[in-house]
Amino acid sequence: MNRVVITGIGVVSPVGCTLEEFWPALVEGRSAIGTFSIARGERLKTRVAAQVSKFDPAELFEPKQLGLIDRFSQFAVVAARAAVRDSGLDISEQMALEAATVIGSACGGQTTLDDSYFKLYSENSPRLHPLTIPRLIANAAASQISMDLGLKGPAFCVATACASGTHAIGLAFHMLRSGRAPFALAGGAEACLTAGTIKAWEALHVLSQDTCRPFSRTRSGLVLGEGAAVLLLEERAHALARGARVYAEVLGFGMGADAGDITTADPNGAARAMRAALKDARKNTDDVDYVNAHGTGTTQNDRSETAALRDVFGSNAKRIPVSSSKGVLGHGLGAAGAFEMAATALALHRQTIPPTANFEEVDPDCDLDVVPNIARQAEVNVAMSNSFAFGGLNAVLLASRA
Repeated sequence: MNRVVITGIGVVSPVGCTLEEFWPALVEGRSAIGTFSIARGERLKTRVAAQVSKFDPAELFEPKQLGLIDRFSQFAVVAARAAVRDSGLDISEQMALEAATVIGSACGGQTTLDDSYFKLYSENSPRLHPLTIPRLIANAAASQISMDLGLKGPAFCVATACASGTHAIGLAFHMLRSGRAPFALAGGAEACLTAGTIKAWEALHVLSQDTCRPFSRTRSGLVLGEGAAVLLLEERAHALARGARVYAEVLGFGMGADAGDITTADPNGAARAMRAALKDARKNTDDVDYVNAHGTGTTQNDRSETAALRDVFGSNAKRIPVSSSKGVLGHGLGAAGAFEMAATALALHRQTIPPTANFEEVDPDCDLDVVPNIARQAEVNVAMSNSFAFGGLNAVLLASRA
């Protein structure tokens, strides 16, 4: 089987739209969570989110293209362009014919959907924009990337709630490993900060009203975020032959379903996915030096993930540094796993573990080394990235230092 590496990373994130902004914010624990501005936001109780700012689509897309592309797809295309630039890959015509594009999104074009419903039900509009459907469909981001970059190989979307980005990267990894594509652009995109979407999340009573504090006893819930992260995955021999800079090697991918409750996570399902990733990578628990946790900041999820880590790693669970990126980036839903795999690859490349931001007090039920608030220089040879989604859909990636 082919060995697969990450040679390009592109982000459109609440802390910035370049790696030069993204990585320092993670390392410094500099949170992007704060007040936000959206249409019809006055109807919400929620006052905090992690919003992408300093993003002007008019500077990035031709006017004709803007009429076809929802905010979540805009994020995805810009991140994909950045990943290709970052990789330095010269895409030949033959490579473009076979390249894969795999993008995850939990919600799809929510901006288009929210605006359309407002026109229909509040303004009593007799008609909607003729391109409403092409803008809001979940596969729009993958399709727009393929068209923007001329990639004509397998292109599809993954919609597995908060695990979408991780599933997308994992599936692309397996395609490259088996020789089905010469390279892939894979990741996740989300633009869920609309009045209707946030109102729906408010109904679940899981949103924090101040900030996200993963694994802290004082945590009060998750905070919604938005953005996109896209990785360029490439066969290792090809990358080395062209002298590419390699961030990390993808070793394994595990996934599975709880087959239980639609919203309450089952630690056994999460543990099975972690074990599946380790088996796929042919690694043991002793090999893992760092875990980028799902770590949403909700009472139930953080306890469930802790229990799963204890189950998999046993007495070593307290030894392994485990941090969550959501205190900085918020919960990007379908983009979250892609953001976190980007963070994991950078941790391996920079040999630095980003902290769990906003941490205040130890929760006895989350007695892990959560790297509270301050980044840590460490030897990181193998790292794990976890995503556990509503519906009991779990996805885990394993990567190593290049």
